[in-house]
Amino acid sequence: MEPEPAPGRRTVREGPSLSRADDLQSVRRVRAGETEAFAGLVERWQRPLLNLAYRFCRDRGKAEEMVQEAFLRAFRKLHLFDERSSFSSWLFTLATRVFVSEMRRYHPGWLEDEAVNLLRSSSDPEAETNERERAETVRRAVLALPEKYRSAVTVYYFHEMDVTQAAASLGLSPGTLKSRLHRGRALLERRLAGRLKLSLVSAEG
Repeated sequence: MEPEPAPGRRTVREGPSLSRADDLQSVRRVRAGETEAFAGLVERWQRPLLNLAYRFCRDRGKAEEMVQEAFLRAFRKLHLFDERSSFSSWLFTLATRVFVSEMRRYHPGWLEDEAVNLLRSSSDPEAETNERERAETVRRAVLALPEKYRSAVTVYYFHEMDVTQAAASLGLSPGTLKSRLHRGRALLERRLAGRLKLSLVSAEG
């Protein structure tokens, strides 16, 4: 199993037999005590989760470790899954949280480093804050967002995905993702008003 070899805006490839009914059947079997049925869920979703994890860390070994942790967390929390929802949506939301947490532990400055891409230099040559201080300010503002907005902003802006790919990685519809990005941008701009000149590229279109 090999992740995408290089970063870029590529379609998240899904595993075999992605029927929602298949997922639900496997979940019910695991809940009934057939723990070996969880292997079917791993087989179906390992590749797309690995592709997503690789976008976070750009390291195959670390990506595999993060995916293993995500599946372990999913197994432990499977009793919390609401069968009225899509298993893939639940799994990708859980995995994204795991990946963000793991990256912060593995490389505490990762979001700070990538936050530089969100910034546009001030036109004032006498600006007192330097790029790293500004990046730290943005990092803290992003981390302070409510979870659903933080995940949307992190995946879309920091991991080179288009709307369709980012929405799929979070188990959302493109429309829902756009709505969360719009709200997330508004919250960031309000919280950073007067402190930074922040420009976030719109996800519209």
